[in-house]
Amino acid sequence: MHDSAQDDVTTMTFEAFADTILPGEKRFPGDVTVAGVAVGGGAVASGAVAVLRTDEGGMAPALDNLAEALNGHAGGYAAERGLSLDPAVPPFVALSFADRTELVARLTAPTHPERDIWVSVAMFSTIAFDAAAHLHTVDALADGHPGMTTMGFKPPEADGLWRFPEFSYGRQLARPHPDTTPSGSPA
Repeated sequence: MHDSAQDDVTTMTFEAFADTILPGEKRFPGDVTVAGVAVGGGAVASGAVAVLRTDEGGMAPALDNLAEALNGHAGGYAAERGLSLDPAVPPFVALSFADRTELVARLTAPTHPERDIWVSVAMFSTIAFDAAAHLHTVDALADGHPGMTTMGFKPPEADGLWRFPEFSYGRQLARPHPDTTPSGSPA
């Protein structure tokens, strides 16, 4: 069983990390994890923490330890820069957006020994925004998922199927197999 205080620290820390990767607007006055440097919903509103917590992603068991490590890096960064951090929130959350960005750039740099871990965590933010990986696509679109809406992802037609009357490359690349069913399934 998780400790709710640790859950809060972990959630806040990864919301701030996700917002650093794909920023969005504050969800409410006093939102400390989302810096509010962009208009519209970013990775947090798109469900980045929910995607990190999915069993399929494989990151869930490590999140508390990763939050602790990220906050340790933030504390070291703050000490190096002579920054005073708000003790009421996790150290990474207490950093300004510019300092969060600088720290994430360091952690994801090719020479950083933990690079693979932090790039992987960053990818979950992108997956949440681009694909709503934790939701059924139809439901995400019906609910106005911020990332998919921003990218202009089109909803299915009335029968629940996606059809693309215009080819993405401006021309048909191949003809359908003659035994393809009307629903687009192979024979």
